[in-house]
Amino acid sequence: MTSEEFAGLIDHTLLSPTATGADYKQLCVEAVECGFYSVCVPSSRVELAVSETEDSSVRVCSVVGFPFGYADADSKRYETEVAVDLGAHEIDVVLNLGLVKEKADSHIFRELRDVVEAADERPVKVILETGLLDEDEIVRLLELFKKTGAHFVKTSTGFGPRGASVEDVQLLREHVGPGYGVKASGGIRDCPTALAMIEAGANRLGTSASVRILEQFRDAESDLASSAE
Repeated sequence: MTSEEFAGLIDHTLLSPTATGADYKQLCVEAVECGFYSVCVPSSRVELAVSETEDSSVRVCSVVGFPFGYADADSKRYETEVAVDLGAHEIDVVLNLGLVKEKADSHIFRELRDVVEAADERPVKVILETGLLDEDEIVRLLELFKKTGAHFVKTSTGFGPRGASVEDVQLLREHVGPGYGVKASGGIRDCPTALAMIEAGANRLGTSASVRILEQFRDAESDLASSAE
């Protein structure tokens, strides 16, 4: 894998509650310069991100129902519609974990279908928050997920009790198979961790440490090339 291919797996992420417009502009500059797949931002910053990346291949991903997922289903649909109207190319939506614990699968299904419909064929990633679920709950959700029309399943928000683990990614990939995306997110701060997630089955990474991780990858790539001479 080349550094360009590696960068193309990364959603360059900024979801800090205190981030300013200048911070988001810098995020976009970094994404364009590094060739990241997308910037992942709150819906309130989608319009800015679209403007800052419009002459590049960088896509804009908006989070919905972030970070706890317990917003009303209609508000998630509306937030998705607003993000799409503002130019978002992808949607990352947080599940309602209380409904998961209640096993209210029909409500979860309807909520996710509404978001998928509102996204109007744009990729939708469903955030499970694996650190708050047991394996049986995750497996049950993955079977439900495959019926909703969503495209990716995602490990974590980065605001939960822990981030992604290799075991999480392996479990997700095992149960969704090759036909769906798996996004590892939360706690990915260095290149070895990023590569371990890819090896486990992730085909997208969400991280705010993207620039440092890519620099580490390029350093290793350069060292490998030098040793081969």
